[in-house]
Amino acid sequence: MSLKNYKEIDTNKVEMNIVIAKDVFETAVNNVFRKNAKHISIPGFRKGKATRGLVEKFYGKTVFYEDAINDLLPSEIDSAAKETPFKIAGMPEVTDVDFENEEGVVCVVTFVRYPDVKLSAYKGLKVQKVTVETTDAEVDAELERVRQRYSRTIAVTDRAAQNGDTVDINYEGFIGDKAFEGGKAEGHKLKLGSGAFIPGFEDQIVGKETGSEFDVVVTFPEDYGAEELAGKEATFKCKLNGIEFEELPTLDDEFAKDASEFDTLAEYKADIKANIEKRHAAEADVRLAEELTKALIANVEADIPDVLVDKEQDMLVREYDYNLRAQGLSLEMLTKYTGMKASDIKERYKDQAVVNVKKQLAIDEIVKAEKVEASEEDIENKYKEMAEQFGMKVEDVKARITSDDLALDVQSIKAFELVKDAAKVTEKTVTAEEFAKMNAPEEAEKPAKKTTAKKSTKKADGEAAEKKPAAKKTAAKKAEGEAAEKKPAAKKTTAKKAEGEAAEKKTTAKKTTTAKKTTKKDAE
Repeated sequence: MSLKNYKEIDTNKVEMNIVIAKDVFETAVNNVFRKNAKHISIPGFRKGKATRGLVEKFYGKTVFYEDAINDLLPSEIDSAAKETPFKIAGMPEVTDVDFENEEGVVCVVTFVRYPDVKLSAYKGLKVQKVTVETTDAEVDAELERVRQRYSRTIAVTDRAAQNGDTVDINYEGFIGDKAFEGGKAEGHKLKLGSGAFIPGFEDQIVGKETGSEFDVVVTFPEDYGAEELAGKEATFKCKLNGIEFEELPTLDDEFAKDASEFDTLAEYKADIKANIEKRHAAEADVRLAEELTKALIANVEADIPDVLVDKEQDMLVREYDYNLRAQGLSLEMLTKYTGMKASDIKERYKDQAVVNVKKQLAIDEIVKAEKVEASEEDIENKYKEMAEQFGMKVEDVKARITSDDLALDVQSIKAFELVKDAAKVTEKTVTAEEFAKMNAPEEAEKPAKKTTAKKSTKKADGEAAEKKPAAKKTAAKKAEGEAAEKKPAAKKTTAKKAEGEAAEKKTTAKKTTTAKKTTKKDAE
């Protein structure tokens, strides 16, 4: 292979002429013939017995050309691209092939390149680190959650219902003398005082005894989700089937022994506090990284190709699907039951994708400017870290992720650490509530409309599975099942597609005149 010439034909779009030596192409053609010979039929010959010359005479000289080009071009494009100052960003496209050129087979290939990047500053970035103060109230709340898990349910037989009890009720709602849809249930468990039902409903159950039948009269709020019920008075005919309450264990040393590895409550509380502090510290580090990323990409100037953003969006969608599957859901289920389109979900990640791409472009510039390197020890340690993280053997991780890919990952981490170490960081301590508000989305989700007497607290679309995507891709993602993704220059470059890529848009603009037609229709 030789690169005859290359030129930039548009912003971030490069055209190059690749010359494949005649002897190299001839060898590739011969290999294609040998591979397919047993499937080829020629009148007067048994299948697989015709020579290459007879096949080419019968079907045409170019019968094997396209497959030969398909076999050669991926590596040829990779090699040729390395002779240019550009890095391939988008899948290369073959726009012309000349089989009759005196120099050899000449292929015209275009590709989208990574943009030129101007990074005006990356040292001395001014950011604020927000540290969350761990309070006794948080420790007590966590202790109470554990205490709730160790509670036991006791049936009430000697008194009336009171706030805090869980009651088993049948009910049916009426507007006037007409029952309305969604207002009936049997054996429904309701914790009194929870506020799960329309205001005033639970209060009217307090004081009632098991077996009693009674009416609950309430008025639906004016802004109630079901317009036919909004603002109207309703009567619920109820029957109280049973009462129970949760008996909580006493917070003492015995409880600590049951619920933890510690012998005293004081030790257990100290451990809870230490774990909360670790969680707060991790949250503070994540937020600091996000603030550093914002400050860093504000200094990036680049004409970013759409293909880079699109690829990052696809990666983030795959992460989202992975998170959903970890909860027994999937992207397919989400789109099926919510009516959302896959394109809508992808679009949600566009802003984050732009941030991620800009950050990586900046990191790449820092790696070059600071000559950041990944030593063999760094790479080996990263392999071990990932093996431990994913519960895999080091050899299995190495089989899925190349050392070159991992080296890039290590370099990126080191470069961002350099930005962090050189930043001018001020610190601020806030409460957990203040921290939550600082990290809340700019536009809070609107609460779901109520459609029955019972409030809905579960999200229908499974968005609880969505986690904030990391600002940087790492090789770790490959260990989660994405190792199959190849460099764009190494495949998908010609008319022939690998199995499973049929949905991808065809990239070869001009085909060889007879190769495809005769090979598929006749030779096979």
